[in-house]
Amino acid sequence: MKTDSLFSEFPEISTKQWKQKIQFELQGEEYNKTLVTKTPEDIHIKPFYTSEDIPSEAQPQINPTWNICEKIYIAKAVGANSRALNSIKKGAQSILFYFPEETVNLSDLFKDFPLETVEIHIETAFLSVDFISKLIALFKDTTAKIHLHLDPIGHLASSGNWHNSLSKDMETLGQIQQKLLTHTQFKTYISVNTALYQNAGATIIQQLAYALAHANEYLNAFTPPTITFKMAIGSNYFFEIAKLKALRTLWNTIASEYQITSECHIFCMPTERNKTLYDYNVNMLRTTTEYMSAILGGANTICTLPYDAFYHKNNEFASRIARNQLLILKHESYFDKVKNPSDGSYYIESITDDLAEKALSIFKQIEAGGGFLVQLKEHIIQKKIKESANASQSEFDEKELVLVGSNKYQNKEEKIQETLELYPFVKTEVRKTLIEPIIPRRLAEKIEQERLKMETK
Repeated sequence: MKTDSLFSEFPEISTKQWKQKIQFELQGEEYNKTLVTKTPEDIHIKPFYTSEDIPSEAQPQINPTWNICEKIYIAKAVGANSRALNSIKKGAQSILFYFPEETVNLSDLFKDFPLETVEIHIETAFLSVDFISKLIALFKDTTAKIHLHLDPIGHLASSGNWHNSLSKDMETLGQIQQKLLTHTQFKTYISVNTALYQNAGATIIQQLAYALAHANEYLNAFTPPTITFKMAIGSNYFFEIAKLKALRTLWNTIASEYQITSECHIFCMPTERNKTLYDYNVNMLRTTTEYMSAILGGANTICTLPYDAFYHKNNEFASRIARNQLLILKHESYFDKVKNPSDGSYYIESITDDLAEKALSIFKQIEAGGGFLVQLKEHIIQKKIKESANASQSEFDEKELVLVGSNKYQNKEEKIQETLELYPFVKTEVRKTLIEPIIPRRLAEKIEQERLKMETK
């Protein structure tokens, strides 16, 4: 029986030979100018990749298990409980509860909640030891799995102010950590809201660098068992996959310096920056590819984003569609059956290495400049994000970056004014802040405001 490989019948072709063949076919055109693309991240995309482009160091392995999550804003405990149970019945595997205030009745909120099978994520607009004590009392004799998204630095970055002050907020986090040490139900408690930077217009490399610098501020003060990174996923399909892989590489790098062995928890949701008010159904196509990038990049939890989330209140149809997108990817497309699905892709592994290397370089610059908090206070981070946001906004305005239905292929007959339930644009509020806040802004806002004005004429 012949055991020789089929491929042994063909001679090996080197990278140099491939490049020479491509150069010949270009008939005089310059290879680098014609076929090599430079991205906003200053990465050069080549027309082909080989095994020579795979980084020498092995990248972290990815856990193929990921949960479908749904975010619920708590106005009233009973109503939020009903929505949560309904979402779980229809396929949600975890729930992110957003608490605007401490006065929520926790017993009503978690009545009949399947704690054994459904993970709980808790995000608050406040920072309170008393609130955490109430959660501990409620869950202490259960097998619940709870992730707290406590991020006072993220609150500072987004609002311009601490909850109380730098010293008080860090002291409160320390007290919370001490309370949680013996309660295994709480898997994570510190979160790093990197989604803020993406939605405000930061490049992928900036997002990674700021995520690392943001997390490092906590690591300097505490030694948490792990950290949750909240990541917004954009439409650059392969780069977004590589972004999450690079994040794990960077986390392993910094964690080793602090002698932390646990992996980070990556919590993903689609970006809001490319979502549109007009031709809103296209948002479903955008979120589908973004969900796929999150899955293939190795997210632990993926939170749904309904196509109309920024201009409608609770819409059961939109929520069902968003949930079903992930259910189809999980149960019908089998996106959870392959371990490390992007491994072996020369292109993805090459750009993963490039992103990690460039982000680490920026991180080192931030640390040399005093750290993330110092650079926020000096408005250096805000300035860098604005520069990147303005660049992508110019591309959108010049129609180099296309959002179908907004800056190209518009349906001039489409009317949206009467369906608005929420204000879909950046809100301006004059108030005193410690630093300039980082403001998320959708690319299509300006053109949408102009179209809304035309509707009223």
